[in-house]
Amino acid sequence: MASTGVDYAPQAFDEKKPPLDQEQPAYSYDVEGRRGSLATSVKTVHDSTRRKLKPRHIQLIGIGGTIGTALYVQIGHGLLNGGPASLFMAFTIWCSFILAVTLCMAEMVTYLPISSPFIRFAGRYVDDAFGVAAGWNFFIFEAMLVPFEIVACNVIIHFWSDIVPAGGIIAIVIFLYGVINLLAVKWYGEAEFWAALGKVLLIIGLIIFTFITMLGGNPLRDRFGFRFWKNPGSFAELYYTGDLGRFLGFLQCLIQASFTIAGPDYVSMAAGEAENPRQVMPRAYNAVFYRLTAFFVLGSLCVGINVPYNDPELTAAFKESKPGAAASPYVVAMNRLRIQGLPHIVNAMVLASAFSAGNSYVYCASRSLYGLALEGKAPRFLTRCTRNGVPIYCVAIVLAIALLSFLQLSENSAVVLQWFVNLVTASQLINFSVMCFTFIRFYKACQAQGLDRNTLPYKGFWQPYAAWYGLVGTFVMTFVGGYTVFLKGQWDVPTFLFSYMMIFVFPVLFLGWKFIKRTKFMKPEEIDLYQDLEEIEEYTRNFVPTPDKNAFDKWFNKLFS
Repeated sequence: MASTGVDYAPQAFDEKKPPLDQEQPAYSYDVEGRRGSLATSVKTVHDSTRRKLKPRHIQLIGIGGTIGTALYVQIGHGLLNGGPASLFMAFTIWCSFILAVTLCMAEMVTYLPISSPFIRFAGRYVDDAFGVAAGWNFFIFEAMLVPFEIVACNVIIHFWSDIVPAGGIIAIVIFLYGVINLLAVKWYGEAEFWAALGKVLLIIGLIIFTFITMLGGNPLRDRFGFRFWKNPGSFAELYYTGDLGRFLGFLQCLIQASFTIAGPDYVSMAAGEAENPRQVMPRAYNAVFYRLTAFFVLGSLCVGINVPYNDPELTAAFKESKPGAAASPYVVAMNRLRIQGLPHIVNAMVLASAFSAGNSYVYCASRSLYGLALEGKAPRFLTRCTRNGVPIYCVAIVLAIALLSFLQLSENSAVVLQWFVNLVTASQLINFSVMCFTFIRFYKACQAQGLDRNTLPYKGFWQPYAAWYGLVGTFVMTFVGGYTVFLKGQWDVPTFLFSYMMIFVFPVLFLGWKFIKRTKFMKPEEIDLYQDLEEIEEYTRNFVPTPDKNAFDKWFNKLFS
């Protein structure tokens, strides 16, 4: 990624900026980044969150939000479907689309680092109705993934024992999510930092494990290398034989990669609460993309090295839905090589990953709902924040939705819960499409209004072609996800509905709000590029860094800056 650095000069925008309205309030900032209005006559609802997240928090939130059980366990299902070469190619290709989305978000968010940025940008730069549809789509997606991860935590714990009842585990996890997210945002950032750090150490450890064992560093002294790429082979056949079967196997791996790899959305959601975002966010976008790419690309390569795609234990683990990390290709490889103890360590770390992912979903879902409320697209009472800057009612609503995880106590209800999860799986790809299209409108507005992108805190390379590349790829994959129902003999009405429901819901939300509010599609010259800019510039000018408490904090902040 290319960036112009952080030597941003706010005065570069002064000559382009329209006169400030006389009723617009002035803002003061304390050292914690808490925003306060000095004029109280204006009825506009203002952002009351606090900028307490340090560089290390932002970096690890982006990594922690996207690395979950899918990278350690579910990735094995992709290996079964497509084989090692298809899995590696699919994850590599999809990372290029994530790069395109990241370039779009980095440029817009570093210019205006506000709460729930890509949701509010969709309404400002495209159409107010478009922002409503994007915001509620993202909220539903994030909120419904919270009970999914809670159920995952419960299943992972049962890898060891069934003594603790499922209801007790679910209640404890929800309580912990509430405690972490209702405290000051710095405590959320601190908890997510350590959890995400554990994820990073786990994937690095598994990559090192693969390298050592493939060269013969295992109890069997088996120097297997890339043996499984030759026997049974690099490509697996799915549904059909021959080239068509191998292509469908690759397509299934690409679908899995499209739902597994993310990153820019989680970094973006933390922009409104980041310390000195004009300096922190450009570095965060660069680092998070490269680290995620390394983890997912190398992780997909390691999986194909460790286990053959027709391994009986791996096949049985997925077929029988074994709990915890029993279905992980790494655990299967450890069992094959007769390595004791490590499977339990991997399961413990996978548990931390699932917990961390659910914690990130609570944060992102609550902040997206808060952003909708700030824009008047959700009830105004949701803008209420605690003294620590936490949108308390938004967090409470997300935790209430998390109670759906108790449906696991009934087998039939667990099926219904899976339906809810399937219902929103396409939402992630819709979100990425929204981000790319919003940037295209932002790009055209900059051209029409003479805003020099070279003066921005971050200028993405190869724009707007990267945005179009990301838009086409993510939009097409949105429709590909449920392709199996169209194969001969595979038609299933519930699968079709749950795979494509959000594709129908999004335009309904868009057209419904557009009809009720009579919104209009913004022309480039009509787009307001300066709303909230004065507040961001004021904060940037008056920002005073919070000193590190000790050498430990100083070292970590420098490492992840």
